[in-house]
Order: sequence, then C-alpha cells, then structure tokens
Amino acid sequence: MGTTQSARGQQRVFTVQEVDNLIPTLSSKVGDLLIDRSEIERLVAELSEELGHEPKSLQPDSSDSSDVAAMKRDLRQRMSSYEQGWNEIEAMGAFVKDPRIGLLDFYGNIEGRLVWLCWRYGEDSLGYYHELNAGYAGRRTLGRRERALLLN
Repeated sequence: MGTTQSARGQQRVFTVQEVDNLIPTLSSKVGDLLIDRSEIERLVAELSEELGHEPKSLQPDSSDSSDVAAMKRDLRQRMSSYEQGWNEIEAMGAFVKDPRIGLLDFYGNIEGRLVWLCWRYGEDSLGYYHELNAGYAGRRTLGRRERALLLN
C-alpha cells in the first residue's frame, strides 16, 4: 500500500456501475485481507510473548532461537503477501483509505466535479460518495439523482 498514484490525470474516473461490477471481487479480496490482518496480529502477539517484548525487527538474528527465527520469517512472508493484496486492489483503481475496515474510494464525477465514490467492506453495492476534501464522516448517500449524474 501507499503506492497509489496521486496524480489525478493518471487515475481512472469510475461510474457507479463500474464500481458495482468490481464489488464481488473486492469483497472476496478484502475479506481475505481482513482475515490475514487478524492472523498477522495474532502472530505478532505470539512472537512478542515468546520474546518477552515486541519485536524490534522481523529479520532473524543470531540471538534468535530456531522457533523465533521461523516465526519472524513466517510473519515477514505473510506481511509481504498482505501488502501485495492491497497493491492488487489499488491496481484495480481503488484508493485504500483504511485497510483495518476495508474502506476504499474511487474517483467519480458528479456534474463535472471530481468526487470520491466510497465503498466499505460488507456493503453489497456502492451507496455513498463524498467530496475529495471530506473523509468518511462526510459520506453522502448516492440517491437516484447522483446515480444518474455518475453515468457519464
């Protein structure tokens, strides 16, 4: 994550239907990533307990037991896979706003205004948008009028 392009001219502007068409794939991928995150958090806690403190690094060192070194390698691999999963979602045109809850935004256009089309894991379809400078709290329902305006 964090590699999303910020140059708006290079980003795709989506319609509601285009985002809705992605939701089955996004739901599956994001659901898997949320499970992966929980597992990573559990393994970090397990490693911390084994070490007696939070790990300063996941790079095995000479003072690590073979079990600790294996745990660190496993965690590094899982974290790399987790990040790659979010990168794949970003490659679909999404902006990952909060990976802890599966919150994604897509560029949309209402009456010539660039807006964020906002989807959160668990929602069956795209139902919200917000201005570019507004966050999650600024989400507005996509009514019939806005849906019609987004069919550009």
